[in-house]
Amino acid sequence: MPSRLAKTRPLSAVSAGQTPEATPELTRGEPAACAYCFGTGMEVVSRRGARRCRCRTQERRRQLLEAARIPRRFERCSLSNYRPDPTQGTQLQAFNYAFRLVDEYPAVERGLLFTGPVGVGKTHLAAAILRGLIEKGVPCLFYEFGALLKDIQNSYNKVSNTSEMSVLAPVYEIEVLVLDELGASKPTDWVRDTMMQIIGTRYNERRLTIFTTNYGDARREVADETLEDRVGVRLRSRLYEMCRTVTVEGEDYRRKLAALV
Repeated sequence: MPSRLAKTRPLSAVSAGQTPEATPELTRGEPAACAYCFGTGMEVVSRRGARRCRCRTQERRRQLLEAARIPRRFERCSLSNYRPDPTQGTQLQAFNYAFRLVDEYPAVERGLLFTGPVGVGKTHLAAAILRGLIEKGVPCLFYEFGALLKDIQNSYNKVSNTSEMSVLAPVYEIEVLVLDELGASKPTDWVRDTMMQIIGTRYNERRLTIFTTNYGDARREVADETLEDRVGVRLRSRLYEMCRTVTVEGEDYRRKLAALV
């Protein structure tokens, strides 16, 4: 493991669990005036002048978190509650890459592609990155790739109130996107064309994207498929340029939890 990765600042610097001090509670059904800005939106900081009030910042973060569509099972995932297996160096390395991305953003040129078997914390890290970036005020979006394909297909229904572009526009335009479970859907021509359209658009616009996948670049067994088998040669080539590939290994933590019950 590169030594420079381990020498990150303390985790508290990007703890996604930290939130600004709460504003006063509602009284008689009406919002009370903020004790810091008195409703002006700007608070005065001693010896530093005026800045955007913490009450407005907190509301903005709440809105960004809601818009990010992080699934309920992962909505509390943060870098501060990620517990890498001490016997698996790849998990600590993956955490370090996630920490650095949040810490250094927006001075980041490449996303991350977390690969590895099920139950090793790939989605936890992806969701934690989004929470950390939202704490910095960055618009983010989470999509499980199979669910995104289904939403696109549903838009073709004549009775649907959505269009294909209304589904895809946020995916194309969001500042930071997580695509979870890349390669899990059966690789039909339509699926591959759709993947190329989505990822190609973000590639051309240089938008940061985080991926997770159970498929790696090497076959573990004769019957195994690689990520290239699932997404195609062209798309895998673009992913090399868009993202740093981070392999995460270890035991399925869900299986370990089940054994303890």
